[in-house]
Amino acid sequence: LDLPAAASFKHVSPAGAGLGVALNASECKAYDIADPASLTPLATAYVRARQADPLCSFGDFAALSDVVDENTALVLKKEVSDGIIAPGFEPKALEILSAKKGGKFVCVEVDPDYTPPTLEYREVYGVGFAQKRNDREITLDDVKTDEVKKGPMPPDAQRDLVLAAITAKY
Repeated sequence: LDLPAAASFKHVSPAGAGLGVALNASECKAYDIADPASLTPLATAYVRARQADPLCSFGDFAALSDVVDENTALVLKKEVSDGIIAPGFEPKALEILSAKKGGKFVCVEVDPDYTPPTLEYREVYGVGFAQKRNDREITLDDVKTDEVKKGPMPPDAQRDLVLAAITAKY
């Protein structure tokens, strides 16, 4: 989708997911955002993810698609959150986040070029399972037509459906 993305995870399940699409006035009011101009697209993605279900996001682990910038770190600084996983951190952002929770906030940097193995393994009650990883990409082509109205789907609805499908997949 070529947009920054974020997810708020609780107990390995997504509590919310969001994209770096500007907030409208109603969303700013609902999310208590006084200065939307201070939000970078990545910060906006996290605000959207966190606000999808703020109660379930309490004490979350944030997963971000892009290198964490200072503005995004400042948003996270105010939230009750246990950690973050991202492909990198600007120095000032890492400084802000490292001070969170008395230095116990977890910052994990992942390799953005990592490719998971073809097979996934799970163990359930001592029984092992292996299966091919679901590596099918969900794209805008999957949702370009409204199957109920039999016509084109608006671009923002396409974008939101792709995000929802990706979130449900995991």
